[in-house]
Amino acid sequence: MSQDQDTPAAAPAEEAAVAAPAPAEPDAETRIAQLEADVARLKNELLYAKADTENVRRRLEQQAEDRGRYAVAGFARDVLTVADNLRRALDAVPPAARGADELANTLAVGVEMTERDLLTTLERHGIRLVDAHGSRFDPNLHQAMMEMDDKTQPEGTVVVVMQQGYTLHDRLLRPAMVGIAKGGPKSPVGDQVDTKV
Repeated sequence: MSQDQDTPAAAPAEEAAVAAPAPAEPDAETRIAQLEADVARLKNELLYAKADTENVRRRLEQQAEDRGRYAVAGFARDVLTVADNLRRALDAVPPAARGADELANTLAVGVEMTERDLLTTLERHGIRLVDAHGSRFDPNLHQAMMEMDDKTQPEGTVVVVMQQGYTLHDRLLRPAMVGIAKGGPKSPVGDQVDTKV
């Protein structure tokens, strides 16, 4: 086969390529609409990114504030045992011994002052005593250790506090360990509290 025979076969392919029309450019209105849609999409993405950044910033600020407010929780729990021991020391001295022995009375007064000063210091730093005795049992603040037959108190009332509870700012630091009354008059229907131990 000669070279002349190859040339005519190639020519129709070239003609077809030249004859095919180039892709049409979109008209100006279509291009403007397309660009406006792109701008709207990018603007929306920017707004979402800004909102997300602001949410992250607020969350980090809240976490930093919480760390500052509640960082002392572990230390505070340890100090509460000191307050418990001061209370136990005072409860161990019978009132008759305080009246009969001047030294026992002086020692008890010193322990009372120390306890009062410790509780004042704790409160200054946001640690407050949970007032439990005589109140309704609240599972958010109290830990029921036992139920006691007491017909004089409404059912679910705290009648014995075995260990004081404390809050740190608005969070429970340690629940009060309590004994609650059972067998007394029922609480009003709207004031029912689960008293199961």
